[in-house]
Amino acid sequence: MAKTENGRPPADIGSIRTLNSSHMEDESSLGSDSEVNGFTSERQTDRYGFIGGAQQYSEESAQDVPPEVLRQREVKWLDMLSHWDKWMIKRFNKVRLRCQKGIPPALRGRAWLYLSGGKVKREQNQGKFQELDSQPGDPKWLDVIEKDLHRQFPFHEMFVSRGGHGQQDLFRVLKAYTLYRPEEGYCQAQAPIAAVLLMHMPAEDAFWGLVQICEKYLPGYYSPGLEAIQLDGEILFALLRRVSPIAYRHLEKHKIDPILYMTEWFMCAFSRTLPWASVLRVWDMFLCDGVKIIFRVGLVLLKCTLGTREKLKTCQGLYETMELLRAIEPRYMQEGFLVREILEVPVTARDIEREHHSQIKRWKKNRGELNFKPAPRLHGARIIMLAEPPRRQDLQQIPTIVLEVPEPPEQLNKGKEERKSKKKKSIKKPSTIKEFPNPYPLPPDPSPPSSPAAPAAPAPPSPPPDCSVTPETLPDTETDSNHQQSAPPTDLPAAKESALQQSTQSLSSSEQDTYL
Repeated sequence: MAKTENGRPPADIGSIRTLNSSHMEDESSLGSDSEVNGFTSERQTDRYGFIGGAQQYSEESAQDVPPEVLRQREVKWLDMLSHWDKWMIKRFNKVRLRCQKGIPPALRGRAWLYLSGGKVKREQNQGKFQELDSQPGDPKWLDVIEKDLHRQFPFHEMFVSRGGHGQQDLFRVLKAYTLYRPEEGYCQAQAPIAAVLLMHMPAEDAFWGLVQICEKYLPGYYSPGLEAIQLDGEILFALLRRVSPIAYRHLEKHKIDPILYMTEWFMCAFSRTLPWASVLRVWDMFLCDGVKIIFRVGLVLLKCTLGTREKLKTCQGLYETMELLRAIEPRYMQEGFLVREILEVPVTARDIEREHHSQIKRWKKNRGELNFKPAPRLHGARIIMLAEPPRRQDLQQIPTIVLEVPEPPEQLNKGKEERKSKKKKSIKKPSTIKEFPNPYPLPPDPSPPSSPAAPAAPAPPSPPPDCSVTPETLPDTETDSNHQQSAPPTDLPAAKESALQQSTQSLSSSEQDTYL
């Protein structure tokens, strides 16, 4: 009987290197790679893209952030990314705090690229990835890489299809690294690291992120002999003596070498151990603060699993202990609990470096010189940025979608210029001053005679004041009355005071105020 894969017989798909373009076009029309393997109708993809498996989202393993809080964090992160160099140099503690709270999912890929220094590396090596991608590569490494592709997150919709888009990009990134660092070649633990990056960014960005992790954060981890990971295992064991003496004595009693339980933890940066929500939070802090976060996670898991005498009653030997460490209780890996415990572990980058020097001395005394001497490890994004100062243009954000708008014809341009000039002219015109009615109007003055032959007609009596009169029908204001006071007519008798004028005399300080 033929073997089934993901509920369906496997298709005869050739090597990724030999996939023709027509096959690619057929697959691209289906949407995601999960549809190729029969997950079209019954699949339920979680918020991270997992269709199933132990790392799928669950309410018990993750913390939900309210949407309004996410929007606020996104605005803050956009401001930081726009002025990255200033924030990293002057306010790095604030950057660290925001990484500990969790990077917003919409900006996580861009933030990881900036934190790791991959953005600067990409800008300073324009066209390098395309050059490596176009080369055939070493067949020795290509065969090994191709065999490992289907093992990377098989329940994630990006990698579920053999020969799908996710596996192709993963193949390109890993092949490019073997050409970029031929002395190191390919290590199986690099595949999950590259796959996590590919879930959040394009292939070129993922390549430079992988370069930074392999060279700056975890130097020597993927080199032949794995000497660096053995050294860090001894460092972890020495730090455990201070953090959890009970767990340290138990592991020492049964002579359980650290390389037996911490290799996958450290080399894969816990990407294959923790629930996915916890993986993302650990990576947020790891790319900000460096390898000390990986040490802290390992110490927390060892302390919670082997840190009390009650827990040690169930594991009386090496086999039981290893089984317990391979199946850690989910409550210890829950996002909120794990992040709190990580921040409380009293282990700094200085402690790790001090223990690193002592372990190197012990290594040279017992085993001789190291066969592979990697570059010094850089602890965190700020140290990486200071070690390789970026240019201003290296940090500029380049939009991923660029729309080419056709230039308008000349007639439309002329019409737009005319409308703009009209708008400017209309803006320059002074605004009209509105006149407000005088609550105490004065009686109108009689008009002077137009000629000596025609005597002036007597002025009609002034109407009673009406508050509903519009400004156009109101008499002159006090400015006109002042003008009249300066030059009163000499040939006219004084007008009698109206009832309204008599009532307003009490408001004046002068008894003889006639409001003329």
